[in-house]
Amino acid sequence: MATSFSPSSRLSSTPSPQLLRPPTLSRRLLAPTRPPAALRHRHRHGRLVVAAEAKPTVLVAEKLGKAGLELLKDFADVDCSYNLSPEELRAKVARCDALIVRSGTKVGRDVFESAGGRLKVVGRAGVGIDNVDLGAATENGCLVVNAPTANTVAAAEHSIALLAAMARNVAQADASLKAGKWGRNMYVGVSLVGKTLAVMGFGKVGSEVARRAKGLGMHVIAHDPYAAADRARVVGVELVTFDEAITRADFISLHMPLTPSTSKILNDEAFSKMKKGVRIVNVARGGVIDEEALVRALDSGIVAQAALDVFTEEPPSADNKLVLHEKVTATPHLGASTIEAQEGVAIEIAEAVVGALKGELAATAVNAPMVPPEVLSELAPFVVLAEKLGRLAVQLVAGGSGVKLVKITYASARTPDDLDTRLLRAMITKGLIEPVSSEFVNLVNADLAAKKRGIRITEERILLDGSAEHPLESIQVHISNVGSTFPSAVSGTGEISVEGRVKDGVPHLTKVGSFQVDASLEGNLILCRQVDQPGIIGTVGSVLGEQNVNVNFMSVGRIAPRKHAVMAIGIDEEPCKEALKNIGGVPAIEEFAFVKL
Repeated sequence: MATSFSPSSRLSSTPSPQLLRPPTLSRRLLAPTRPPAALRHRHRHGRLVVAAEAKPTVLVAEKLGKAGLELLKDFADVDCSYNLSPEELRAKVARCDALIVRSGTKVGRDVFESAGGRLKVVGRAGVGIDNVDLGAATENGCLVVNAPTANTVAAAEHSIALLAAMARNVAQADASLKAGKWGRNMYVGVSLVGKTLAVMGFGKVGSEVARRAKGLGMHVIAHDPYAAADRARVVGVELVTFDEAITRADFISLHMPLTPSTSKILNDEAFSKMKKGVRIVNVARGGVIDEEALVRALDSGIVAQAALDVFTEEPPSADNKLVLHEKVTATPHLGASTIEAQEGVAIEIAEAVVGALKGELAATAVNAPMVPPEVLSELAPFVVLAEKLGRLAVQLVAGGSGVKLVKITYASARTPDDLDTRLLRAMITKGLIEPVSSEFVNLVNADLAAKKRGIRITEERILLDGSAEHPLESIQVHISNVGSTFPSAVSGTGEISVEGRVKDGVPHLTKVGSFQVDASLEGNLILCRQVDQPGIIGTVGSVLGEQNVNVNFMSVGRIAPRKHAVMAIGIDEEPCKEALKNIGGVPAIEEFAFVKL
């Protein structure tokens, strides 16, 4: 892949349970509801009786700021029960309408099943939702919301605090002095002024770190293949490739989400490319660093120091080599731990939970309100096609300016009134954003998610003659004003263009750029542009076979015999770097791309 943030599938390639089930949830979310103190009327013995409706019950399982609790208490009965055992949590949720947790409480399938259908919303007071089983939540009709914005400044400030503390050996000098030593010569630090800081991930937190680092006199570069160049220029930051960032940096600050493509992205290979004496800060997710590789880099001197707020396992074990390492400054996941951030998160999650209990559509929902079953039944294969096309298209974008202009074209014999494309647009947006982000995209937040990233999505219809029995003939996704890792995907109009259709209920890729192909959008895909000559299919198949990679289909589309052709190869496994290198080394192959669907 052309970028180290190679997008990869985080969710199932089957119709996403977060978006597709069950229909009862959409009716609950979309239906108007009464406030908790509203009166309900019922007939008793022939008389009209007015009775007060009971308030919903909210279980707060981890500490929440006072302002958030007050908001909840104005609307619901609030049960603050902390440090619950799994058994106690399961017992309590059966009597609750909502549950609020932080990162320390695991909300698994067993919790949702124990709720017996009463639990309507789970609120995660923070950004990450690794501890909540989204699939189980949706299957049990429970909305999940989070608080993604309130702790941005706190996380950025903690990054800068660790950066400065590490550079000046603050933690080590403090421990030494308290042990009765006066080691002035032992703790000579390094200056930040004039040093190059590489910000890895230029989202909300990363951009705030960059602003603060520039105020300290640092030169800031950033790597994020989907960040907008104009936004970086406003901050005064240079966007660079992954390899350029890690090779130029004196300091590296990590702010990327944990996805399959970023898991252990700082590994032995990455450390080997860095300047000797580089210093690393991580206030993102522990899993983006290969911790064993970091220990080796610290021991060898490649990495002079590290400051870590997050770990692969939290809390880390008592004998964790990184925590105990003399060159490491460690804090117990304090990125969001300021009074202001805690209050902000409390208010944000309380508002989201109350809104969800009222039946309002939550912009911070991380699983979706559902569509009517009859619509879903008809659109289900096209929903899968839409997400796969978005996922495919974004992996053909070369890093740099970022995705900003997307056009979706639907070919159908139905009039616009007979074809609601909101779900399809949401799924394409999901495919474009989720592989490179920690954000979960669904029918509720798709447009907002695109807007926040500066992505403008337009739709157009091609009205076909013929029967309107089937909702769609094809879907095209066009991305404008970007470079491509696979230039053949660029159409004559200068856009990355992919087209797909549903055949026998299975999504198929039918066009890449100007080349017609026929490839099932399942598993993984290799796209090759080659000189059209005998033996190419066999040669590539042999390369994959030597690496024990199973080929499930090959499809070739060409302009004319003996000219140029595009070959689509479906494979069951992800090929190793050597296999991809060998494919690229076949003389007749002019370009190729590997994509995960």
